[in-house]
Amino acid sequence: MSPPLQFGSPAPGLDYRLRPTAFGLVVQDGGLACVRVDRGEGSYFDLPGGALDGDETEDQALVREFLEETGMTVRPIVRIAEAAQYFRKSDGAPINNTGGFWIAEHCAVDPAAKIEADHELVWLDPREALAHLRHDAHAWAVAAWLRRRL
Repeated sequence: MSPPLQFGSPAPGLDYRLRPTAFGLVVQDGGLACVRVDRGEGSYFDLPGGALDGDETEDQALVREFLEETGMTVRPIVRIAEAAQYFRKSDGAPINNTGGFWIAEHCAVDPAAKIEADHELVWLDPREALAHLRHDAHAWAVAAWLRRRL
């Protein structure tokens, strides 16, 4: 199996921890589910998703992360892409996220199930999301998904 497409550049002298992840693309009424992460002046947009916990599979992590970040219950449909992204977490830790991007179906929303207070569910036009997503890997996955739809 070939390595995933790598985005970002590692800063010299830093050891980037490999972090298995899963992120999802959910579309409803033409909008793409994204999360706005509140960091004051440094706020940003991501696709919902994140790191796998313990022995979780990507699809299990995707369901859990969507619920924690948005209060939305989703059903993973198909894995459409794989990519990696070098970046520095909010605390400065060097990370290399690597994993799948999934198409998922929106099933329900329970705002009480959302536990990440700094994450807000927003619905962006997919082309707008391309310009605003923090990670190039996320924008690439959205572009790959859009091309499949054309």
